[in-house]
Amino acid sequence: MKYFIFTIIFLAIVFIGISIQSINLDALLEGDSGNALIVIAGSLCVIVLMSILLISRTIAKKHK
Repeated sequence: MKYFIFTIIFLAIVFIGISIQSINLDALLEGDSGNALIVIAGSLCVIVLMSILLISRTIAKKHK
């Protein structure tokens, strides 16, 4: 499960990198730039949630 979580975090970082390349700073909220911002926000949420899951699993193992 640990490797699966790290794989998801890695994929989220890859999605952020790809989305940063398609951002147009002149028209930030229009077209592909708007979609890229949504993907970046979603990927950041995934990273936060997976980090919380890793921490909670570590605490659960120490609690037992």
